Amino acid sequence: MKLHKFFSELERRKVYKAAIAYGISAWVIAQIAGLVSASFEFPSWVMKLIIIILIVGFLTTMVLSWIFDFGPKGIERTEWESSDLSDEKKPITGKLVISFLILISVLIGAGWWTWQGLVINNVKPIKSLAILPFDNFTGNDKLEYFVAGMHSSLIGDMQKISALRVPGTTSSNSFKDVKMSIPEIASALKVDALIEASVSCIEGDSVCIQIRLVRVYPEEQQLWVQDYYEDKSKILNLYNRVTKQISEEVNVILTPQEENLLAESKTVDPEAYDAYLMGQFYWEKLDKESAEKALEYFQLAIEIDPEWADPYAGLANAWGVFSFFGFLPKSVTLPKVYKYMNKALELDTNSARAHYVKAIVAVWTEWDWEKGEKEFLRSLELNPNNALSRMYYAHLLMILRRSDEAVQQANLGLELDPLKPLGLGLYGVVMKFEGDYQSAILHFEKALSIDPNFDFAKGNLADTQMRVAYKNGDYKKWFESWDKKVGSRGRWNDEGRTAVLNIFHEKGHIAAIEEMFKMNEKYGDSCYMSNGIKAERYLKLEKYDKAMECLERDYEMQNNAYIATKPYYDQLKDNPRYIELLRKMNLPLGDKHQKINK
Repeated sequence: MKLHKFFSELERRKVYKAAIAYGISAWVIAQIAGLVSASFEFPSWVMKLIIIILIVGFLTTMVLSWIFDFGPKGIERTEWESSDLSDEKKPITGKLVISFLILISVLIGAGWWTWQGLVINNVKPIKSLAILPFDNFTGNDKLEYFVAGMHSSLIGDMQKISALRVPGTTSSNSFKDVKMSIPEIASALKVDALIEASVSCIEGDSVCIQIRLVRVYPEEQQLWVQDYYEDKSKILNLYNRVTKQISEEVNVILTPQEENLLAESKTVDPEAYDAYLMGQFYWEKLDKESAEKALEYFQLAIEIDPEWADPYAGLANAWGVFSFFGFLPKSVTLPKVYKYMNKALELDTNSARAHYVKAIVAVWTEWDWEKGEKEFLRSLELNPNNALSRMYYAHLLMILRRSDEAVQQANLGLELDPLKPLGLGLYGVVMKFEGDYQSAILHFEKALSIDPNFDFAKGNLADTQMRVAYKNGDYKKWFESWDKKVGSRGRWNDEGRTAVLNIFHEKGHIAAIEEMFKMNEKYGDSCYMSNGIKAERYLKLEKYDKAMECLERDYEMQNNAYIATKPYYDQLKDNPRYIELLRKMNLPLGDKHQKINK
């Protein structure tokens, strides 16, 4: 058979059409498989297997389309067009078919191995990296604070890059001195690459440091290494340079704003930075004693370096803790909050930390939801990898009953710093108010496994366990949890707790809750109940007017920004007094989350 007759036969047997149809279908399948594989981080062999199946399927389709066709009786064997073809010529046609299929197989195979070499093995983009704790090779343990400060500062600069996910300092520090390989650490933090650094000398006013970038997929590979010898007073500028160099190495394109931020020249006293880090460490504990220590360290940082913005933002944040948790009256705390917050913004309008504090003040002090959201978004624009900013923004969205957005931001925050106790606690609160008690308990317990003395997680864990017990009708467990909670925190005296528990065993849970109010009236602060707690207890008693009186007192004192969340909304959404209170607070009315104009 002549070659042109062979190709005519291919066309008559619709082999071309079958090849085109299969090629389009295979391309679509490969694209979808590639997206799914990348999104769920499937092993590379999954994609290889899919491609091999598609290649085998192509060859099978070609053979079947040559042999068979759809006829009047269904699938039929394709007959030869001319009856004058002798039997001795037909084998030649078979050879041509086989040669044709082999050629196609070779071409497809070559394309596959080229694609595999370029895409799978070499050019998977680096979209996330973690900065491991710096090694102190100076031989002087007293310089550990300075090495830790350098580590935290580089993380802060790297987190300004929106195209990279960079876990925070707490999560990174959890891998200090652990016996894990680079790939194991990267897998635990779910990152594509790691940065290692070692400080070899701190002599006089100079620092010697080596930084290297290591890819972990498909195997451990050093991509970049650089040695630096830097003046201490200009150490913050070093982080800017390193950040830009690493972004170039991983092919990340910086936005114009990121370019400008990293081009800023900064100097800061190393001792001031150390004091600032200690202040931030204590602030995150959210208890009175720790907040007092945070104030001392932030103030020390300002005394050492009065032109640095971040310690002022830290002071504003610390005074906000005293206000938010009622440790001091707002008449004392608020003037200081505004004073230090405004000073921080005066010194640095691009301080992500200052805008973050301004957002927190707007939400939990001013109840200005619109301003709070604007400042959170500005802070995240300046530092998109700030886990706590995303967590507190999630709380604002929860207050506004924008549940889906709240969970999304909380998940982003948790992904950015999965081992920070405060972040875990804040995430648990979002889950608690969303009704996912199992997830809430899991994250509170994880926070306490990292910091067993973290009171914020302790209190919320007990509260969540109580909610689960009450929801399940396990009132005995509810009262046992209540007794443990108020007893461990010193909020109730022995007489009050004993009276409540005795009434529960004698008359049941409703009578015992009523006894709580009697003991509170009798002993006052020795059997303490906040207005929010009283409101929740009255709701259990179905005394809605009493519950509203408590919420209205909180409104007058500007406490409890969370009154639009569960369980209040679910039980009071049709109550006229509750609706009016939501209106006064400019919170959404109804289930459609409509926006309220001031």
